[in-house]
Amino acid sequence: MALMMGKLHEALIAAGADSITAREAAEEVATHEGSIADLRSTQKFQTWILSFNTAMFLAVLWKVFTP
Repeated sequence: MALMMGKLHEALIAAGADSITAREAAEEVATHEGSIADLRSTQKFQTWILSFNTAMFLAVLWKVFTP
C-alpha cells in the first residue's frame, strides 16, 4: 500500500465517499505532497544561487568602478 494521509481518508469517508475512492484520493494527494516538497527544496537552492551570483556581480562592479 502506498503512502496515504489518514485524516484525509477519514474525512472523505465522513463526507460520503466510498472507502476505495477515499483511499485512492488520499494516496494521490500524498504523492503530490512529496512532489511539492521536492520543488520547494529546489526553489531554495535556486534562490541561494541567485543571491550568491548577485553578490559576486556587485562585488565585481564595486571593484571595477572604485579607485
